[in-house]
Amino acid sequence: MTAQPFFSPAQAVVHLQPERWARVNRLHLRKALSEFSHERLLAPEWRRDRDGWGHYRLAADEGEVEYRFRARLLSLEHWDIDAESIEKRVAGAPAPLDSLSFIAEFQHRLGIADAMLPTYMEEITSTLYGSAYKHAKGGPLVAELLEADFQQVEAAMMEGHPAFVANNGRIGFDGNDYAAYAPEAASPVSLIWIGVHKSRARFACLDELSYEQLLRREFDPDTLAAFDERLAAQVEHAADYLLMPVHPWQWHNKVVSIFSPDIAARHIVYLGTGPDAYQAQQSIRTFFNLSRPDRHYVKMALSILNMGFMRGLSPYYMSATPAINQWLHALLAADPYFAAKGFTMLREVASIGYRHSHYDQAVKQDSPYKKMLSALWRESPLPQAGPGQRLMTMAALLHVDQEGRALLPALIEASGLDGDDWLRRYLDCYLSPLLHAFYTYDLAFMPHGENLILVLDGQVPVKAIMKDIAEEIAVLDPEATLPEGVRRIAVSVPDELKLLSIFTDVFDGIFRYLNQILVAHAGYPEQRFWELVADCARAYQQAHPHLAEKFARYDLFAPEFLHSCLNRLQLGNNQQMINLADPAQNLKFAGNLANPIAPFRP
Repeated sequence: MTAQPFFSPAQAVVHLQPERWARVNRLHLRKALSEFSHERLLAPEWRRDRDGWGHYRLAADEGEVEYRFRARLLSLEHWDIDAESIEKRVAGAPAPLDSLSFIAEFQHRLGIADAMLPTYMEEITSTLYGSAYKHAKGGPLVAELLEADFQQVEAAMMEGHPAFVANNGRIGFDGNDYAAYAPEAASPVSLIWIGVHKSRARFACLDELSYEQLLRREFDPDTLAAFDERLAAQVEHAADYLLMPVHPWQWHNKVVSIFSPDIAARHIVYLGTGPDAYQAQQSIRTFFNLSRPDRHYVKMALSILNMGFMRGLSPYYMSATPAINQWLHALLAADPYFAAKGFTMLREVASIGYRHSHYDQAVKQDSPYKKMLSALWRESPLPQAGPGQRLMTMAALLHVDQEGRALLPALIEASGLDGDDWLRRYLDCYLSPLLHAFYTYDLAFMPHGENLILVLDGQVPVKAIMKDIAEEIAVLDPEATLPEGVRRIAVSVPDELKLLSIFTDVFDGIFRYLNQILVAHAGYPEQRFWELVADCARAYQQAHPHLAEKFARYDLFAPEFLHSCLNRLQLGNNQQMINLADPAQNLKFAGNLANPIAPFRP
């Protein structure tokens, strides 16, 4: 068993030092100014240009409060703000920078309802707490990350989601939980295992796998025998039960109380902790097996509020997860284009969900209380890396270390390639498959940095691996022919919104930040970057002339596209941003954005 870290009262706050707190507030305020201005919630007033920078002023509605800073406006209305230039004045006098004060000062302009404000401020505070921890931790710097292993890079990430201003809320964690389960803490964790009665639980897996085979892969014989013995000692018919992993936080904070009727009735039986040590991933619910990296990831319900959702797992969604993964894996494997690009996925091979009978009967609508006890197993990516290759989360391409150095330019330099060639190879293994999925199969992923793993060879991306499949993918055609168990991923989306799976999720959600890093940290011309993106899109179109009608209908080179805004979603409802059954109905827009590849139309 791996002992969980324990923070003494003093250790829980040791990283909260005045200079560090001021630093993380300055960096966070830069992000808030940038993202809220990008989403047109704020409109800084231009004062003058000097030395290639615009100088701006932003006044609060009341209290004689104003902010001044210098910035460059890049493509897609990205505000590249010089953090050191930010200053606050109150009635003309200098004042310290404070993100919480900023949120309160601009509450109404940001559209935060009074009822939502305290929770949002708590999320901001927690985000700052985590940022201070990361800066104090002194993790590997960029030069070290060039040689770091997969999990060292995973734990070193500083920023979290690049767009959300409140991106590390984790409401529900206390100081000890943070030390034990936060991804940046990288503490080894032992999972709790329980027996669940088959009358309340459902296990599902790939056709090629069985429940017994999964257990044999995940446990050594002695561990499995010990669990069987403990189960048999507590119940009359052990064969009526399934083994299920539970996040330790979930067990102590939710299961023992909310599921106490089921525990008393022996529908749920505590079996103990497993011997393997796991590490929390950026997605916080998912754990990587440190003891046996060849074994599966385990993803478990975790009922904390984080970035617009309670992070549970639906037992109803879990029941279809392996079938969806099986269908998609077969599609990718049978397509020569995906094979040529090396584009693969990590299958979610098995799942288990437990239904609380009382909540199921009483609560008719969707609710976090119906998503508290589920788990899935996902393939390890290690077998997909060849000799001499290594794995890296794609989020690392946006990483800037605590000394202000960006990883992306260092990767390019270490590769021995020039910037153009490196970026071409990256776009070919990342963007090209996404275009193929959309135009050939009406298939949309959620391809943000944390959901992609890059395989690097000599610091050069050679292929991309997609993960987090069943909850994130959609076929944008309600009439698509799909197997019965996969039908729920076929969704109806208005034509004008379909291409946002590329424009918003890739251009605005990834490339906008890549472009800023290249400009600010490598002096790379932003027009050249967008020209390379256009070249990649053009090459795909030229290789698939039979899709000409679709290329015209969903025009990647259109002059502009709808500006879909993530922070507006969170600010509107920070506890349930969207209806997962119909995400399009909740989207919030702020006019249009100029398409940066439009000037390069073929």
